[in-house]
Amino acid sequence: MPKRILQGTVTSTQNAQTVTVSIERRFKHPLLKKTVRKSKKYRAHDETEQFNVGDIVRIQECAPKSKTKRWEVIAS
Repeated sequence: MPKRILQGTVTSTQNAQTVTVSIERRFKHPLLKKTVRKSKKYRAHDETEQFNVGDIVRIQECAPKSKTKRWEVIAS
């Protein structure tokens, strides 16, 4: 099974080697036919702590790094 790759914006860098990334997805509502925006936050591992709030990054699924981290930053 291939690893998922998502793109989003860094919203927090408060924790050591961790960034919080907000991913926004758009889809058409099945009944109303209106475009809906939903966002979800993921915590990702950032080994070098090189990303700051507002950066656009790509994250990839990985084995669990901690209780809440299952993603790692692969590029900006």
